Amino acid sequence: MAIGAVSLAVAKACAMLLNKPLYLSIALLKHNQEQPTTLSMPLLMVSLVSCGKSSSGKLNLMKEVICIPHPELTTKQGVEMLMEIQKHINKIIEMPSPPKAETKKGHDGSKRGQQQITGKMSHLGCLTINCDSIEQPLLLIQEICANLGLELGTNLHLAINCAGHELMDYNKGKYEVIMGTYKNAAEMVDLYVDLIKKYPSIIALIDPFRKEDSEQWDSIYHALGSRCYIIAGTASKSISKLLEQGNISIPKSNGLIIKHTNQTTMSDLVEITNLIDSKKHITVFGSTEGESSDDSLVDLAVGLGVRFIKLGGLSRGERVTKYNRLLTIEEELVQNGTLATSSSSCDARIGGQEQETMTLVKV
Repeated sequence: MAIGAVSLAVAKACAMLLNKPLYLSIALLKHNQEQPTTLSMPLLMVSLVSCGKSSSGKLNLMKEVICIPHPELTTKQGVEMLMEIQKHINKIIEMPSPPKAETKKGHDGSKRGQQQITGKMSHLGCLTINCDSIEQPLLLIQEICANLGLELGTNLHLAINCAGHELMDYNKGKYEVIMGTYKNAAEMVDLYVDLIKKYPSIIALIDPFRKEDSEQWDSIYHALGSRCYIIAGTASKSISKLLEQGNISIPKSNGLIIKHTNQTTMSDLVEITNLIDSKKHITVFGSTEGESSDDSLVDLAVGLGVRFIKLGGLSRGERVTKYNRLLTIEEELVQNGTLATSSSSCDARIGGQEQETMTLVKV
């Protein structure tokens, strides 16, 4: 259980002895001790709302609705934009308040299925809200963006953490997308295809299925892989197993979420990112459950040159600390003249497919 902590401590000590920031020390490790001329900032994946199984609404499908700012924005500009969106979400959503006396109509006077959206802060650093339909959280964000003069699909994009493994009702052998609404794996493929057609601003689906449904991973990859990142998080194997087997294509995806866990060394992280890069997949560096305020994982993400970083929402101290570290690193790279430009740091191709591109980097 100490392997990961010891490896990180050694990396920090090495950085101190070299009088270099940790991210630069990791970059040297990544590039065989040759200092790269420029470093890229990972693109933000920021959780705005949660409508998963833990929410009080009927909707289970969307554990996280995630925003990705346009790649040509700086990290600071992206954070500021998302903070403004979050502020408006907080205004619209009725936060829990002390119990009130019942109205003459009983309770809050509303009918079933028409209740006002309410929310509470989750461990993910975003609001857990009660929604009864798949469209409801997407329309909420779409409306807020329109009010702020932002356009989904241009200024920012969306990703959905479906958490497929949490949706499965093993007694029925089906996914409970909405409370009382069950779909088999094949029907889920159709659901996702329709969702992306209706909301083309969604450019990533994380864990759309549990890992056992490999046939459906193949189906959704071939149906949507040219328009949308299909990312394996919980559905992926551990880093040690991926390195041992040298195969990252099961389940079929064009991106993986990797994390620095107790069993993961710095060398493991370098090797797995090299493997992912060699397969023309994208790497998302994610935070672990029950995390601390240690902001080292931000340095790891920058040093490893990952495409995305997923830290959760913009609330809670342990997450805010990491976002602040991102801003600090960006400032340092700008001052040193080593920050890669968006044109060189962001490639819109999915899974190495050169013929079909997304509008992710297109204004």
